[in-house]
Amino acid sequence: MLFTALLAVVVTAGVIVAVVLLRPSAPTPSGAPGGYPVTETVPASPGVNCGHSACREIGAMTVGGLPVVLLADEAGKQGTVKIGADTVIPLMINDMGVTLKGDSLRCVDGATPVCLVRGETGGGSAGELFVARGGIWRDTGKPYFSDAGTVALADVTADGVADVIVVRHECPGAQSGSARCQAAPVLAEVYDVGRGSVGCTRRYTAPSELRGWPDVRLTKADLRACP
Repeated sequence: MLFTALLAVVVTAGVIVAVVLLRPSAPTPSGAPGGYPVTETVPASPGVNCGHSACREIGAMTVGGLPVVLLADEAGKQGTVKIGADTVIPLMINDMGVTLKGDSLRCVDGATPVCLVRGETGGGSAGELFVARGGIWRDTGKPYFSDAGTVALADVTADGVADVIVVRHECPGAQSGSARCQAAPVLAEVYDVGRGSVGCTRRYTAPSELRGWPDVRLTKADLRACP
């Protein structure tokens, strides 16, 4: 009888050990040691191509009550802007060799909502402007180029509508991008989205001397006639 009781105890203990060993371990939280990394991906935009590739979202803002999304291929070399649900506009600056990144899209709301797409290109930066009038978004049709590396958006003229700021070397008679031009002083030229150029700052020895560089901050008082 004693032997039978001992045998039962041994068998029971063995079963308990087996259950503990075979029980699945608790899942490891993502990011914890031993856990599987979670890859965050932004889905491609269905039905929209960037060049010969599917688009991916690299930037988005809401302006004028509508979502504005910057789409690009994997290399950031072919971009498209999608505004609202239906308006899709391929970028002209694709042909200028720009590289689009997560900070390439900038929008400013106001009486006239404005968005700027900018990217680095050979010898500087290029930007493309989109303006909403009467609820309809349009490309202004004129890319902006800065041989000093900055195309920005801000309401310099204080009229409730953002202006385009282009920082450039002032080098009359020299080719843009040449060593002579790159050594020349710089200034910032301001463009009203409806009227074109409205003035320039004084000359500076280097772009870093501009207030707020690289996010240049200007006021109307900084402007004078362009040279």
